[in-house]
Amino acid sequence: MILGHYDKPAGYATRRSYGSPSWLLMWTEAGAGRITQGGTSFEVGPGDLAVLASGAAQHYRVAPGARRWRFWWVHFQPRASWTAWLAPYAREGGCHLVSGVPRAVRERIAAAFVRAHHDAHWTPATPSVPPGALPGTRSVRPNSSEGVPVQREPADAWEPGGLSVPRGSLDSAGAVASGGAPYAGGGRVPVVVGGGAARELVLGAVEEVVVLATASARPRTGTPEEGDERIRRVLALIAADPAAPHSVASLARAVALSPSRFAHLFAEETGRTPMHAVRQARVRHAASLLEITDMDVGQVAAACGFVSPFHFSRAFRREYGVPPREYRARVRSGPVGR
Repeated sequence: MILGHYDKPAGYATRRSYGSPSWLLMWTEAGAGRITQGGTSFEVGPGDLAVLASGAAQHYRVAPGARRWRFWWVHFQPRASWTAWLAPYAREGGCHLVSGVPRAVRERIAAAFVRAHHDAHWTPATPSVPPGALPGTRSVRPNSSEGVPVQREPADAWEPGGLSVPRGSLDSAGAVASGGAPYAGGGRVPVVVGGGAARELVLGAVEEVVVLATASARPRTGTPEEGDERIRRVLALIAADPAAPHSVASLARAVALSPSRFAHLFAEETGRTPMHAVRQARVRHAASLLEITDMDVGQVAAACGFVSPFHFSRAFRREYGVPPREYRARVRSGPVGR
């Protein structure tokens, strides 16, 4: 897990021909960027959150005609519950674009990133809130003699997936950067997040960003490639409360369609049946509970809307490849890939 803050001039570009082994989140504060992954390309500006899944070739750069691109970025492995929040904003190629986050929410998102950067190497001996983390306090530049010092990582500190590149040709996020030199501009420098409590604090801050952005923005609608608005509303409804007693009939009523018309349209838009989507949302919610609580399997099953622990275990294994107890054991000893 790595995070940092860039303020790049026109001409900056990063390309990963084989993709990244981690997910990548980018929050734009100023200027504009152009992001391409898996055949999908879009522009981001202030108040836009882009989240890119792992494993697909990606290329991002300062947008044509823009003078700069100032943005926070995080390489991470997502918690299971995040998929449901991001689903209404999904595009092809593993991309998610949450655009037009309201101004009232942006300040809180900015504070969450500053807190995450500060907590990357948190220990009980360090203060919980850095200078400048909250509005109205004084900001301290990196490597200043004040506040908590930040250590710049070497250019070859992280080499994703064993990618073979010459020393010095990686930027601090492990990408092949134009110019072949590590980032040396202003802003908070990239840091590799420590383990244990530091990782949980940073992941919690990133989760706050995802929740704030997806809950306050509205999915784009109105163009064919972005899907039917009614189906997006149903997906958002399922994600908001996966444990509710959803049925094809109840979901159809929510968007004023007949059950048969709704089921046909849902399958056409998503490639799944409505109840398959409900089951996946419940399983992902269960995975989140297994990660962050000590509830037993029966309690998790009930909290997520499953009729019995047996049905829950069978559905969970189908989605994650392992039973719930094994998933909990693995995730608490290290990241679990999917």
